[in-house]
Amino acid sequence: MSRHLLLLPAPEAEWAQLPPEEHEKGMRSHEQFHEDLASGGHTLLVTSPLTPSAEATSMRPDGSGGALVTDGPFTESAEQVVGFYLVETDDEADLRRICTEFAARGELLELRTLVED
Repeated sequence: MSRHLLLLPAPEAEWAQLPPEEHEKGMRSHEQFHEDLASGGHTLLVTSPLTPSAEATSMRPDGSGGALVTDGPFTESAEQVVGFYLVETDDEADLRRICTEFAARGELLELRTLVED
């Protein structure tokens, strides 16, 4: 059994400007993704959208043994992680197939495997 973190990047500013019907289309795509995962025997352990990156608090070493705490995202980029799925599976090949189908519907996704001890 392996666990995978599926990161959902998106261009936040562009997403906010989309009309409601595009948001609904995205929700339907995620609902289909949930159904596909379940029918493939993959266990969805937890999923959640994240607050906007502008509301993030970033922390990094300050070079003097302390920490620099700033408002906003850790990195500046066109896309930010806006949500995630944590999935447990016995069939990584099928999980990759389902993720590929999800991406083919226009969704952005990064699949990462959790390191086991």
